[in-house]
Amino acid sequence: MSREYILLYFSIAVYTACILTELYISYQERKEAYILSESLISGWFAFAGFLCDLIVKGSVLGLFYWANQHAIFKPELLNTNPLLAWTIVFFAQDFCFYWLHRTEHYSRFFWAVHSNHHSAEKYNFTVALRSSVFQPFYRFLFYLPIAFLGFDYMTIMFMYAINQFYQFFLHTEMIGKLPRWYEAIFATPSHHRVHHASDIKYLDKNMGQVLIIWDKIFGTFQEEEEAPKYGLTKPLNTINPFKAIVSEHIKIIDDLKKPVSLRDKWNYIFKAPGWSHDGSTKTSDQLRNEQTINAR
Repeated sequence: MSREYILLYFSIAVYTACILTELYISYQERKEAYILSESLISGWFAFAGFLCDLIVKGSVLGLFYWANQHAIFKPELLNTNPLLAWTIVFFAQDFCFYWLHRTEHYSRFFWAVHSNHHSAEKYNFTVALRSSVFQPFYRFLFYLPIAFLGFDYMTIMFMYAINQFYQFFLHTEMIGKLPRWYEAIFATPSHHRVHHASDIKYLDKNMGQVLIIWDKIFGTFQEEEEAPKYGLTKPLNTINPFKAIVSEHIKIIDDLKKPVSLRDKWNYIFKAPGWSHDGSTKTSDQLRNEQTINAR
């Protein structure tokens, strides 16, 4: 059995055990951490995202093979020095994920996809399964630089799968803050609760997958302070499985119908979520600046 299938079956078993355990604790302690409709939507998003992965996989494999043929380096480290090779792939994948994730938060075109993952108003392990459904159609572009280092698609995506397995455990309120030395280096449930919050001070923060150091270096880190309120700034308000996937795309289309210039239409698609030509809606940075001014 290949390493990919071993990881897949192991992950399914662990995910199921963790979800059932969290559900039991939530019931026993009357925490109401789960809403059935939200959990069902999360499962639907996971399935739909899997289908998108299958659709693009052949083309992506071909593109990465081409990139390997034109690689800047041909280290063949997986055979000669596997420990060094996996270390390089780990840091490279985590770094590229940070920029993928940051792009999804700062460009509405990509946020329309990624907002799927943020739409749950209860924070629990099933949210980790709440896929950014159409992400497979562009995710590979952010990992191409690693292919140009000479690493093949399966190696890169296996590391991605391992790191995603780690990130599953960040989606819970059952784990408090971890030791300070750990929180200084790695993404933790505390960090990721901030990431999923709709509070103004928490918006677009803590993008890291496994390492939180990228957020600290590039200015997107925020400590968990007040208890977060989860979900989108404007709630999803639908349990229709198809509308739920394209809800933000529909909002973009509505904005494009406004009688504005072509430049403004472009901005409605590609500028940060919340941008508006007349200030009727605001980006997370504008909201924070406004909040700071009002607090003076």
